[in-house]
Amino acid sequence: MSARTSYLDKGFGTALAALGATAKRGLGDPVLAELVMIRASQINACAFCLDMHVDIAVKNGESVKRIALLNAWAEAGALFSERERAALALTEAVTVLTGGTSGAFGSGGGFVPDEVYEKAAKHFGEAELAHLIAVITVINSWNRVMVSRRTEPGGYAP
Repeated sequence: MSARTSYLDKGFGTALAALGATAKRGLGDPVLAELVMIRASQINACAFCLDMHVDIAVKNGESVKRIALLNAWAEAGALFSERERAALALTEAVTVLTGGTSGAFGSGGGFVPDEVYEKAAKHFGEAELAHLIAVITVINSWNRVMVSRRTEPGGYAP
């Protein structure tokens, strides 16, 4: 597979990067932010973002073992804290948006289930939760940009 285009409007990329930096700073937990971005990127099959955020997570002190088991976090027992598990559940719900019984494209889509949101709200203050949702939203935006362009991994430079 080769990239469809390498063009990305500088203003758009800068704005999305700034939004992501603001969201991560507001969340206040850079390792958790990277776990969230890796999990969303796994769901969205974004190789470029996975390559980038795995590298950043390791540089921030995350273990290779936890990154390797992130795709199975719900089955990983105490390897992930309750707070992390709540964030990862919210990440999946926001990324896939499969809650509910009806939506514009038929049954099964459209919103984040109350129980997922409420569990996250127990572990995050209002501002932290808003920033967590922003982190999830930004990485989903980047995933969609990179996947639609077929941006290959390996091009990230810190």
